[in-house]
Amino acid sequence: MKEAIKAFLKILIPVKLRPRLRAIYGRVCYFGFKYKCPLCHSHLRTFRPFGLEFSVLKKKIVGGGYRANALCPVCGSFDRERLVYLYLLNKTDIFEKPKKLLHVAPEVRLADILRSKVNIDYLTADISSKNVMVEMDITDIRFPNNSFDAIICNHVLEHIIDDGKAMSELYRTLKPGGWAILQVPLSLTLKNTYEDFSITTIRGREEAFGQGDHVRIYAEDYQGRLAQAGFKVNVFKWATEAENFGGRRNVFGLNQEECVYFAIKHR
Repeated sequence: MKEAIKAFLKILIPVKLRPRLRAIYGRVCYFGFKYKCPLCHSHLRTFRPFGLEFSVLKKKIVGGGYRANALCPVCGSFDRERLVYLYLLNKTDIFEKPKKLLHVAPEVRLADILRSKVNIDYLTADISSKNVMVEMDITDIRFPNNSFDAIICNHVLEHIIDDGKAMSELYRTLKPGGWAILQVPLSLTLKNTYEDFSITTIRGREEAFGQGDHVRIYAEDYQGRLAQAGFKVNVFKWATEAENFGGRRNVFGLNQEECVYFAIKHR
């Protein structure tokens, strides 16, 4: 019966109206005062669960696996997206000074906010998505040296076989003093990044890395891999400044164990 009703509503409701109606539904059904989404400003009784449950993801992979409180039911933002937005807001001047910003594989809600800011010369890019401004392979970025003031590239590097080349390209195209936020799923139990390029099937990669299009699981050595590309890396633990990131009650529904990898081109 439910499926029949859903099918009927799809026919009845125009495509352009569906996102707005889903947002209204989410605001009403999930209304409460325990949580708040910093991107859409909805007051919520809970966030929605999200994530896969492959056995490898039980190895404490931050940013991967099932999370009970991950997805905003109104705007669809993820916990990791909310963390990046709050970091941008509280720890950078991206919303205050003129910046040329490259956003790779842009998160939808964050992209909407960044695109609306008149001080940001904003460029979105992806290797396959049609909903971006340029097609881009980040192992071969077709922009000159020192092109961007800032880069946001979250949960992309784990998809790329030659991630060292990608890191070097991101470094090359940043201006001196520029910065990048480079989030990845990261294991808290492994010292060294695990990768096995002989695994090429979707099923094999799901079992080995937790997702069919991932080629590795990053580990404690991730910061060092970024440093090899030239970056100076600050690892920010949001709980150290909890008052700006949802407080002890974690009002914004962030992952308690996720850090921000803030990589600076120092020369």
